[in-house]
Parts: sequence; C-alpha cells; structure tokens
Amino acid sequence: MTSNISVSGEQDLKRDERMMEGKRSDSPEPSCVSMKSDESMEHPLTFRDGASSPDVRPQQKKSNLSRNQLDSIFKELEHKVITLIKNELERFRKLLSPDYPACTEREVEDEEDLHSVRDGALKITLHVLKNMNHTDLAHTLHNKSVASVYQTKLKSSLREKFKRINEGISQHGSSALLNEIYTELYITEGWSGDINNEHEVRQIETASKRPAAQETPIKCNDLFKDKSIRSVLTKGVAGIGKTVSVQKFILDWTEGKANQDVTFMFPLPFRELNLMKQEHLSLMDLLHHFFPEMRKLQLIDFYKVVLIFDGLDECRLPLNFQKNERLCDVTESASVDVLLTNLIKGNLLPSALLWITSRPGAANQIPPECVDQVTEVRGFSDPQKEEYFRKRISDQSLANKVISHMKSSRSLYIMCHIPVFCWISATVLERMLGEAESGEIPKTLTQMFTHFLIFQIKHKEQKYHQKCDPDPDPPECSGVSGCFICIFLLLFLERQMC
Repeated sequence: MTSNISVSGEQDLKRDERMMEGKRSDSPEPSCVSMKSDESMEHPLTFRDGASSPDVRPQQKKSNLSRNQLDSIFKELEHKVITLIKNELERFRKLLSPDYPACTEREVEDEEDLHSVRDGALKITLHVLKNMNHTDLAHTLHNKSVASVYQTKLKSSLREKFKRINEGISQHGSSALLNEIYTELYITEGWSGDINNEHEVRQIETASKRPAAQETPIKCNDLFKDKSIRSVLTKGVAGIGKTVSVQKFILDWTEGKANQDVTFMFPLPFRELNLMKQEHLSLMDLLHHFFPEMRKLQLIDFYKVVLIFDGLDECRLPLNFQKNERLCDVTESASVDVLLTNLIKGNLLPSALLWITSRPGAANQIPPECVDQVTEVRGFSDPQKEEYFRKRISDQSLANKVISHMKSSRSLYIMCHIPVFCWISATVLERMLGEAESGEIPKTLTQMFTHFLIFQIKHKEQKYHQKCDPDPDPPECSGVSGCFICIFLLLFLERQMC
C-alpha cells in the first residue's frame, strides 16, 4: 500500500478511497480502505494475549504541548522571581538604612502574606552576605528583619489596648477614642520646688501663678529627643494627667506619628508589677509575661527600647538600690525588685530608655544620679481647659455654658488645671446645665464634689443593682461638714479616679 501510494500519488489514493467508500471487504484481512478506517477510529492495538496497548500518540502530542507551556511558564516565573528578589533586596537595604521609618500597614499585610517567601529570600541574602565577608552586616540585617515582625505584633496589641479611654467608672460602650478627646498637657522641664506638706491640690493655685518665663515647656513625644538622655522622671499631683500622657505617647508610636526610631515600647505599670513581687524571673521572662506576642524574641539588646514605669507612688516593691545585687544579663533570673533597680541604675539593658512617672511625694525613691532629666506635668493651661470642655461636650452651645460657669468661680477655674477635675465638672454641669437634672448649679468645690458624689452613687446603683431611683436632693454642705465631705471626696478621687 505504501508503495502504491508513493507511485500513484495522492490523487490515486483519493480516487481509490472514493471508489471503495461505504464498501468493506468480506476477507478476514483488512483492505487498504479498512485499514485507513481503523486508523481513523483510533482503536487500541490488540496483542495475541488479549492485552491492549496504551495509545502512545496522544501522549506524545501532550508532551510536546507541555514543553511549550513550561517554556512560557518558566519565562514568566523567571521574571517574577527576579522582580521579587529585587524588591526584597531593596527592602533589606532600607532596613539597614539608619533613617528608615517603621513599616507601613501595607508592608505589614505583605509580611503576613509572604512570610515564608520572604524568609527564604532573607536566608539567601544572609548566606551571600556572609560569603562576601560582610558578617556584621548580615547580623544587623537579621536582627532588624526579625524585629520588624515582632514590632508589628506589639504595635497592633498596644494600639488595641490604648486607643480608647475610660473616664471614671466605665460602662459598656462608655469609652471614647483617646485621639478624639485628648488635650495636650502643659509639661515643663525641671521641678518647680520642694515638696509641700499641704495637700497636693493646694499646690495648684501656687503653680498657676508662676511666671511662664521661668519655665521651659516640653512635649511628651520630645522627652528623648536629646540623645544624651536615658532616663526621665515625670512628676505631677494626683489626677494631673500622667497616665493619660503615657497612653498618648504609646498610641502615637503605634500609629507611626512619633518616635519611629524606637523599635519596641514596653509599658510596665507599677500597679501590675506589684503582682509579680514574689516572682523570680529574668527580664526577658518578665517581658514575655506581660507581652506574650513577644515570646519567641529571645534578646532585645540590639534594639532601641523604651521601658515605661507608670505610677511609682503605687509601687509596693522595696526598690533597695543600695543592697540589691548587681545584674547585667537579660536572661538571668532574679526578683522583680532586683530587675527594676538594675534597670534604673543602668546595669541591666543600659541601651534602654526609661520613663518613670510619679506623684511628687514618692519621687524620692529614685536616686538622683539615676535620673538624667526631671519634668513636671502642670496640667491644663487656660486655653487647654476650654479645649478640653469643647472636646468632651459635643453640644458646643452647652460647652460654652459650662466654660462660662467655670470662669465665674475662681476656685473652680483654678482647679481645672487638674484634668480629672475638668472631667468631674463636665460630668456634673453637662447634666445640670443641659436640664437633665434640676437644682442649684454648684459654684463651690464643696457643692461640685457633693453633686459628683451623688452622681457616682447613682452610677453604682445602675451598674451593680440595675436601680434608677430619682435623683435625691443634694445636701446643703457648709462649714465643718462641708470640709469633711471635701476631704472624703478628695481621698476617694485620689484612690479611685486618678
């Protein structure tokens, strides 16, 4: 047949096919046409043992097609891999740059989505850097790459914790966004003078009369602007805004607004450290306890760290700076008291920056030689008082009434240097001037505290007993009885509100 086809040519073959079309030979041997028909049907070949052979020809066709596809795929893959490596190398270069800011939210998402890919790119880069004898650079890159992952986790956790603020007795849904109501405080460098034996609140009027020319104002976010300053002690009377300042300081860092050269911030309030009084652990163990998202981070010596110890006046640890043993290793275990004294003295983690807040009477627990700078929170200036009321009270017409009333009373207006007193006044006057309650508008400290006490009692009943009794008439307090009420309320506010 093959010979005939080659001799007769294609035309003869077509003629034979037309002549034989529709006819099949009775002979057991297939004709030329039947062989052609069998081939077109793609029947599997049959062997003598009855086994069938797989169809080889379609597989060969697929194999040729796959090679073409692979060529195209790998060409595109080569482009994407090269682009990916270039992008990662650019990111590594920025990480090693001293002026590179903290990663953005977009980079955070990419870090989560491409973690394993980036980890591989990092390992390749570190390997090549070491082969190029840039071991120190490889070490720095590794530390900063690891830090960026943990920094992202820490910022996210602290942002959720500090973005809202509860004023007074918190209720479900009563908290407000800190950024919406926060008013900048008046903070000065240095300390105004010796501790007064009188009640702390009596220092406010004296402080309000100091000439501004004698003071150097400073913002919280600029506390560590001077690179020579390692430890800062911030003093302030009860309710003056120390803790809220700490909260805003941390929130601004988590949101990328300030101090972006800092790798980690660790707030460690003395109130919570008191609960660890009997524990024996290392500094890293202590940080892992309060910040579980950092547990896989074993060392922090290489990073710029800020440790914030809020509320020294609440400290129940001995803080024995003279007798406590020296400690220099962040992985060595000791009592919490020993950890703190060595941190403050600079023996333990000397590269860390420390911010300690305290009421004036407790500040002398820290040896003067351990403090590089002292600042004082002076509370609100007169313009800041008005700003607070306008932010705190959404109805601006009502806010104007509150401000006017506070200005009409010298004692009330002076006390508004203390942010917590502004909150007390806003709580009382917003209800009374807003006609939610009736009665004489308080014009003295005694009257203001009395109305506030009634408000708190009512809050307590609503919160714990679901009661809502009509507002009782406030007692008329004056003379000795008024003084006792004031003393009681001041003690109550210092312990519960501040």
